Amino acid sequence: MPTEAKRETIAELAEEARASSAMIVSEYRGLKVSELGAIRRSLRQQNVTYHVVKNRLMKRAATEAGNDAVNSLLTGPTAIAFIKGDEGTSAKAVLDAFRPYRLIKVTGGVVGEQVVNAEGVIRLAQLPSRNVLLSQVAGAITAPMSTMAGLFDAPLRDIAGLVQALADKESAA
Repeated sequence: MPTEAKRETIAELAEEARASSAMIVSEYRGLKVSELGAIRRSLRQQNVTYHVVKNRLMKRAATEAGNDAVNSLLTGPTAIAFIKGDEGTSAKAVLDAFRPYRLIKVTGGVVGEQVVNAEGVIRLAQLPSRNVLLSQVAGAITAPMSTMAGLFDAPLRDIAGLVQALADKESAA
């Protein structure tokens, strides 16, 4: 039977899991409390929270939140970065915060309901931001249309050029 403190912890973790768009799971073995605090402070600016969790409690919280996907990543001493907002930009911020501390090992992550391994987290961090991706899609959609408009406009432009050349030739003669 879990104690009241454990029930509160489970409820808090479940709320974090529900509110987050992605989670990055890492192993923090060997870090000092001051180093964990430095990581938390740097991630807080990016709207990311970083919690050291007990695997058993996190599994219950994930079940309560309706996202059991993270359970497969919960082995060993675990800390989870809960991402709220743009997953790619925040994943890059998480990896940048981890970089000075070689002891941290990213074990994987969950984006929505999809589990990704450590390489998937790195690839997620390398993606451009959401706004850049949307502008690239918009550019890809408008480029063929502007090319087509230019092709339809070309015969009229050529005829106008021929008429002008003929008028210049007549005025010169």
